[in-house]
Formats: sequence, C-alpha cells, structure tokens
Amino acid sequence: MLVRVEGLKKYFPISGGVLKKTVGYVYAVDGVSFDIPQGETVGLVGESGCGKTTVGRCILRLINPTDGRIFFRKEDISEWKGEQLRHLRRKMQIVFQDPYASLNPRWMIKDIVGEPLLINGLAKGEELYQTVLKSLMRVGLSEDHMNRFAHEFSGGQRQRICVARALTLRPELIVLDEPTSSLDVSVQAQVLNMLKDLQAEMGLAYLFISHNLSVIRHMSDTIGVMYLGDIVEIGSKSDLFKEQLHPYTKALFAAIPIPDPDIARERTVLSGEVPNPTNPPKGCKFHPRCEYAKDKCQNTHPKLIDVGSGRKVACYL
Repeated sequence: MLVRVEGLKKYFPISGGVLKKTVGYVYAVDGVSFDIPQGETVGLVGESGCGKTTVGRCILRLINPTDGRIFFRKEDISEWKGEQLRHLRRKMQIVFQDPYASLNPRWMIKDIVGEPLLINGLAKGEELYQTVLKSLMRVGLSEDHMNRFAHEFSGGQRQRICVARALTLRPELIVLDEPTSSLDVSVQAQVLNMLKDLQAEMGLAYLFISHNLSVIRHMSDTIGVMYLGDIVEIGSKSDLFKEQLHPYTKALFAAIPIPDPDIARERTVLSGEVPNPTNPPKGCKFHPRCEYAKDKCQNTHPKLIDVGSGRKVACYL
C-alpha cells in the first residue's frame, strides 16, 4: 500500500474577543480513514465544504493534522519535519484547482516547471533544460512554449503546465484537487485522458478530489463519499455506481442528470441545510436531513463498517 490514512482529523481554531482566544473549532476533517494503492486512483466526492481538499493537503503535509496517522510506504509521516519532510515531498505533488492562480505571472514557463528541480538540487544547466522540456512534451506542449508567460496560455494549457510541474520530480502520488472544474467540457476530456495516460506510463497513484460524479467515475478505481468531515461510504467504482447503501450517497447519485428526457427517475430531495461545521450534530452528522433517522442515529456516531468486498458504510441501516 502506497498511502494509508488512519483516523485523520483537522480542526481549525476560531479566535474571538479582545485577547483573540480560541473560542471554538471548525471540524473540517473528523476521523477519516482510507488507503491509496500504488498505481490506482482514489476519488473523494461530496458537497462543497465537506473536507475533501483538507484531506489532500493533510496527506501532503501542506497543513498539519490535528490527530490521526498518515503512512507513506509503511512509514508514519504524520509528525515529520524539516529535511525528512523536504525529501518526502519529492514523492508527493499536487495540482491545484485554479490554473490561473497557481502559476507565477512574472516567471517564464521554463522557470515555473524547473523550480522543483532547482529547490531540490536535482538538475541545472542543460540537464535542467532537457528535463523541463521532457515534462512539457509529456503533457502535449512543445519547446516553443518554454519562453512564454502564463498569461499567454489558455486555461487548458495552464493546467497542463501545472501537471508538467508536478511531474518533474517523478512523484509516486499526485493529489488532483478538482483539476478540471474551471475548464471547458472539451478541454476537461483532454486533460483527464492525459492524466490517465500518464498514470499508465509512470505508475502514478492519484487522490482525485471532485464534486463531479461523472468525472470521478471516469478517473477512479475506488470512490469515497464525504459528508461534513466524515467518509460515509467507500468502495470500488463498480459497486458504488451499481448500488448506493448510505442515504446521503443515494441522494448524491440521484442528482446526476440523465441526458434522456424519456427516462423517468425517482429524485431524492434532501430536507434542510448542511449543518454548521463549527457545531456538527451529535451522533450521525447526516441524521437531521435523513428520512430514515432513528433515536440511535441522533446519539451515537456510526463507525465505518466493512460490509464485504472492501465496501465500507457508516450507517446503522
């Protein structure tokens, strides 16, 4: 197993008053556990604000987890610092959601893509140039693009540059944080197919974060469904799309539009709003919006239980 996450928690403190004391917490991630095998894609899906991006950033140690353990190749990296962490980051990279904000507008593309190599002291001079060129060619760009600035490229090309930058260190894991959400549909398809080709060529593992179930289905081998900081259901792509077991998963999948007006499908409309993450409900966090909720759901938080074939569900039903 390449990555194992056990009981990951991330609470962001809320300051208030004249002395700016901590008066509460945002419970962004609250006990998440899952595995990412080598060469496979794990998709995280859920409503905005459910904690998907925070999980990815904790795994990369861009932010420090409040509790829980993160293993990379069986080594606990949860508390690594300094030089240990710097060497680890050669093996783990991220592609951010917004390609317009994640590229330095004052740098040429050759400097942006080559920066990871310079920081880690892995290449310079002609070797640096050739490595950058190879990374750009992998994502469908050419030598002509190296001496241009970010504003000279389209959205799809900018995201390709971000992928090229992530590839320069030949990582084993890439966190893809909604990498196509700001792109046109035709460009989305090109970028997604490019990512799958690169995965097959280089043996990469992906953590693919998205709210688009169609994209998740195309990219993922395993899918985890998140709600208010928890994973409520996780399993293989085929199992999850064949049958949903958790009430929230059912509602989420029922919202997928079908491009055929003659097909009638029962809609599951959730009542109420997503609870405040600073004061989540006791018991099952989904119970205020669940039509099947019982007394037990209101008082006791359900554990993520294996129901067979690697499928796990956090629900008393």
